[in-house]
Amino acid sequence: MLEGSRRCAIPCQPIPSDGLVNAVEGTLAEFLSSQIATFDALDPALGRFARTSRDLVLAGGKRLRPTFAYWGWRGAIGTREPIDPVLPALAALELMHTFALVHDDMMDGSATRRGRPTAHRLFAAQHHRGEGLGDPDHFGSTAAILVGDLCLVWADQLLAQAALTTATLFAVRACYDRMRVEAVAGQYLDVLGETQPGEWSLDRALVVARHKTASYTVQRPLQFGLALAGPMRSPKTAINDAYHEYGLAIGEAFQLCDDLLGVYGDPDVTGKPAGDDLRTGKPTALLMLAHQLATPAQRAELTRGPERTPSRTRARTPARTPAGAVNPADGSGGPKPPASSSPLLDGGRAPASCHLTEQQIARQKELIAETGAVARVEAMIRRRVDHAVAAIRDAPIHDDARAALTELAITATHRPA
Repeated sequence: MLEGSRRCAIPCQPIPSDGLVNAVEGTLAEFLSSQIATFDALDPALGRFARTSRDLVLAGGKRLRPTFAYWGWRGAIGTREPIDPVLPALAALELMHTFALVHDDMMDGSATRRGRPTAHRLFAAQHHRGEGLGDPDHFGSTAAILVGDLCLVWADQLLAQAALTTATLFAVRACYDRMRVEAVAGQYLDVLGETQPGEWSLDRALVVARHKTASYTVQRPLQFGLALAGPMRSPKTAINDAYHEYGLAIGEAFQLCDDLLGVYGDPDVTGKPAGDDLRTGKPTALLMLAHQLATPAQRAELTRGPERTPSRTRARTPARTPAGAVNPADGSGGPKPPASSSPLLDGGRAPASCHLTEQQIARQKELIAETGAVARVEAMIRRRVDHAVAAIRDAPIHDDARAALTELAITATHRPA
């Protein structure tokens, strides 16, 4: 997506070495070991439940959230302070992330994550092997909800182990709580978008990206790291402003990259099935742009399909126009959400939600590329990377953090998975 010349134009500094990731992994493993021991003492079945939860947490991943938080902290505090006092707080972000992933996979009905079965599939398989009574899928979904809830509680417990002053901990908690609320808000809008595709727009798709992804992946982790640095003099406001601009831009670009991977990614690399967003009709920015840029003939082909069925079952489904717009049963469309004022946005509305066959998915990929939507999304990513790099260029942060964040701006938005 980003040209080789573009990569060379930005000074390169190795992003955090395996040392940081290993330290986070070690902190998580030690904490989870103690939690498993507690569950084992209560009941063997609870011990197995806790072990499955641990395996989901430690199943790999990019560990981007603690990485951004680390550099947010280093950018403010410098290189001399030891990392040990803040490691529990950094690792807690991965427990929160697992909570979000487990619930998101269940809501989307995803079969795999990082190349492995998702939580609800794992527990459904356990139920089937144990020949338990009832529906294995229902048991799997129920257990997955509890895993997500447990990880969120564990995140609170691990955060409390950070060696921080009371005032600093309160500031960190305020940022952490805001991050959690925004992630839930973004997830709700993401789910809502699948049920009201005709009411969606590119502006709104990016609002979802801003809350579901940008907030808790980049922007708030950076500010979380800044809060970990404790009280500072006047530069703190300037650093916070720079982190806000950088985090919003890279967080949106990260989600735009995800939109592309959700359609064109290699399942062997992403660890997730290809074309899931097309199967469910998720109104991503990529699909919004495809419908906006399509010719009438392309738009008609993108919208219709002989084997399409509603992506989510509801007791009462409102009628749709041929363009996919919802006609509420009571005749009231309700107020439309306000358009975003971001200068980086474009217009466009969504197609109807649907499932597609493999052959149709292949054709949809061709059509989306033909509209120019892929090239437009790549351009949106480049603009955001440029904006982010400019935001930290003169910010009053330490040079090693500036170099690492500059490199992360590229690696986080130009990736195969």
